[in-house]
Amino acid sequence: MSREQLEAVLQSILGEARLCRTSLPGLAELQLWLLDPRNLDRAFAPEETRRLLDTPPYWGFCWGSGLALARWVLDHPELVRSKRILDFGSGSGIVALACRLAGASQSIACDLDGPARQACAVNARLNDLELELAADYFAVEGDIDLIIAADVLYDSDNRPFLDHFRRRASQVLVADSRVRNLRHPGYVRLATLAGQTVPDLGEPLEFRQVALYQGLP
Repeated sequence: MSREQLEAVLQSILGEARLCRTSLPGLAELQLWLLDPRNLDRAFAPEETRRLLDTPPYWGFCWGSGLALARWVLDHPELVRSKRILDFGSGSGIVALACRLAGASQSIACDLDGPARQACAVNARLNDLELELAADYFAVEGDIDLIIAADVLYDSDNRPFLDHFRRRASQVLVADSRVRNLRHPGYVRLATLAGQTVPDLGEPLEFRQVALYQGLP
C-alpha cells in the first residue's frame, strides 16, 4: 500500500484529513507519516465522530509511550542488536523501526489492525528500513529474543499477555504513560521516560511521564 492509499483509508474515517511527513521531538533519527495537526483544529461532524469512535486511526499518531521507548532503544542499542524483536501493538511502527535502526536482525511489527500494519509498511519505506508484519501474535513462529509493547495496558484484556510475553521471550519491555504502578508478578519498574504524543492532543502533563517496565526472566 502506498502513502496515498493509506491516506484514503484515513479520509474514510475523517473527511478530508491528510497525512504529513513528520519529524519527531527528541527522535531526529526517524520520521513518520502522521495525521496533519491542522485536521484536528476544527469541529467534527457527528458522522465523523461516530467513525472515529468505531475505528480510531491510532496509527496516525505517534503516542508518547512509543516515542519514549523508541528513544530508549536508540540510546541502548545493545539491547536489540542482532536480536529478533517483536513489537506488540505496533501502531505507527515507531518502536519496531527504532529496533531495526539500532541493529535488530529482525523487527516484527505486530498489530491486529490492518491499516496499522499498512502504516508500519509505509513508515518503513519512508525511513528506508525493513520490517516484518504480523497480524496475529500467536501465529508468529520461531524464537523471539525480545518482546516490546507500548501503550497496551490501558485495555485490561491485554493484561494476560504480560505472562505470555515472559514465557515466549527471554526479555520483555513494556512502556505505558497511564499505568505508573504496575503490580503484576514478574515485572519491575526500570525507568521513567519523557514522551509526548504527536500530533499534540493536549494531554495532561502527567501523561508525558512514561513508566518503563522490565519482565524478569
